[in-house]
Amino acid sequence: MATLDYSYSIIHLDEEGYLRSFDDWNEDVAHILAEREGVGRLTKDRRDILLFMRDYYRKFNSFPILDVVCKNIRQPKECTYEQFPDPILAWKIAGLPKPVTQVFSLTKHNV
Repeated sequence: MATLDYSYSIIHLDEEGYLRSFDDWNEDVAHILAEREGVGRLTKDRRDILLFMRDYYRKFNSFPILDVVCKNIRQPKECTYEQFPDPILAWKIAGLPKPVTQVFSLTKHNV
């Protein structure tokens, strides 16, 4: 099991780098995860995507449809693809659990 050392705390990750606990996430942890995944700096637009995904998941216990993310945060329709090399990375950095296989196939660009 992998861990992140953060502010005198240890954050537990699964073998693929997803947070084990939804509640361990905060923006500082997101910055560490983004760096670890090679995404780069978390701009305001990227943070807005992550915060919306977390809020949606908290409310509905489900992953949001990517177009819904962009529409609700008033970004261009393809914002998740523009801001992250792969929307699955956005979910990982947002501290959401690893998606099921069907979600992976739906996130492929132009599907």
